[in-house]
Amino acid sequence: IYSALISGLIYPISGHWIWGGGWLASREFLDFAGSTVVHSVGGWAALMGALFLGPRLGKYSREGKPRAIPGHNMPLALLGVFILWFGWFGFNPGSTMAAVPSIGHIAMTTNLAAAAGALAAMLIIWIIGKKPDVGMTGNGALAGLVGITAGCAFVEPWAAVVIGVITGGIVVFSVMFFDRIRIDDPVGAISVHGVCGAVGTLAVGLF
Repeated sequence: IYSALISGLIYPISGHWIWGGGWLASREFLDFAGSTVVHSVGGWAALMGALFLGPRLGKYSREGKPRAIPGHNMPLALLGVFILWFGWFGFNPGSTMAAVPSIGHIAMTTNLAAAAGALAAMLIIWIIGKKPDVGMTGNGALAGLVGITAGCAFVEPWAAVVIGVITGGIVVFSVMFFDRIRIDDPVGAISVHGVCGAVGTLAVGLF
């Protein structure tokens, strides 16, 4: 029911606002491949899903402190990240809808943001937790990818690196924030897609 409502009702409406000549498009709102249309909308839907489902058993102590429940196979989790990273080269450059010269530029900004996001998240969690974290590094790469999706065709390569660093840093603190307010998000989807999608959209105006 949840998936049917999102794909059948919510996404067509929000997509038309920006990509179908709707009210945001008429106000020159730029979101090339969907930081808002796809990712942020999905992230806020994930927030509502997490609120309705509630936390997993054992996620919080009696005092309300969050406990880490690590994935059972981090190499497979990272394989998923790299499959997504590879797929983004179809997602962002493919949004040109034609074989045009800008595809190369879009692929470059996409890759730079992902790499910068992964490095930023790894370094920040290393400083905070005294050791690098594989899962958070993967989320940093995804945060960079989500963040650059709106502006991949519009920003310079150096700006893509900055966007990646910003979103890769924000995702760490966002995951920690939602943990603290007792919203259990096992893979950080709210932070990666909702928060970094919004930040990536704002970055179009900044860069």
